Amino acid sequence: MQSIIVASDAPSVRAEISAVASRPDLEVREARSGPALLDEVSDRMPDLVVVDLQMGNMGGMAVCLELRLEQSYGKLEHVPVLMLLDRRPDVFIARRSGAEGWVVKPLDPIRLRRAIAALLDGGTYYDESYQPLSVIPAAVAAGA
Repeated sequence: MQSIIVASDAPSVRAEISAVASRPDLEVREARSGPALLDEVSDRMPDLVVVDLQMGNMGGMAVCLELRLEQSYGKLEHVPVLMLLDRRPDVFIARRSGAEGWVVKPLDPIRLRRAIAALLDGGTYYDESYQPLSVIPAAVAAGA
């Protein structure tokens, strides 16, 4: 059975992710803070960590960087991280911290399911929602 840990200091976010991820072959555990998440990972390694970017004393970026650091010196095995972002510009933070995927809020159950499935299958998931549109001048688009 696969397992994931959902970390957020907002009970509504934890409940929403848990409801979306629930299925018979997947155990969903919850953590209320970054340090609590790291303790959970140390106790029993999950197959995926879903972490909110904005948490009280240790948010998603710090958690992801700490997981990557502990992995680098062999304390932990690699665990994929799905980061929940508050806005599109936060993609930069998710990339820099080494997250394998991200979803931009407001959370959508379909995108969340796709992201969780992709990361559990060993892939990546980069939410394209709210991406700026490219503006091409009409003359260029017409081939002039």
